[in-house]
Amino acid sequence: MQFNQHSKETAPEASVPVLQQTEKAYGFALNLFGVLAESPAALSAYVQINGLLEEHSVLSAEERQVVMLTVSETNNCEYCVAAHCVVAEMSGLPEETIEKLRSGQAPSAPKQAALFHFAKSVNEHRGWVPETDQQAFLEAGFSTRHVLDVITILALKTLSNYTNHLAEPELDEAFAKRKWSKT
Repeated sequence: MQFNQHSKETAPEASVPVLQQTEKAYGFALNLFGVLAESPAALSAYVQINGLLEEHSVLSAEERQVVMLTVSETNNCEYCVAAHCVVAEMSGLPEETIEKLRSGQAPSAPKQAALFHFAKSVNEHRGWVPETDQQAFLEAGFSTRHVLDVITILALKTLSNYTNHLAEPELDEAFAKRKWSKT
């Protein structure tokens, strides 16, 4: 299957303002967004969900990156793992934690480890999370609001991970230093 990677000049009209907005926000046009631009709904959904998480999530920026890296690593998304390693570093996540998440291991910090295990369980069990995993998450100090934020991040990462699997966009230069493969 061949996907187009659009620019502002080639994208469907409804995607152009979103591409302009994201380019301004990130300082460059992400290759993933160029692919998503083929569908104004997909591009807008990704950008809006991400913005809503930044604005309203009860999870901190670091915690959101723990979930994003966990899901992307579990889904074997080379593009998203590399990208989120850069973003995680910018959010203040310690290098040791980033490296553990890149290799599919739980962080050392107990609360982050609980978040890692819960996000992995939700993803692997397709939402049918075993009661013991649910209880461990709540006992770590999380609430049902956290659960819904994890599910929202999972939806966001499903959109990007699956798009990347099918379209295989080239990794942006800004993420190249964090290139990743599950091997």
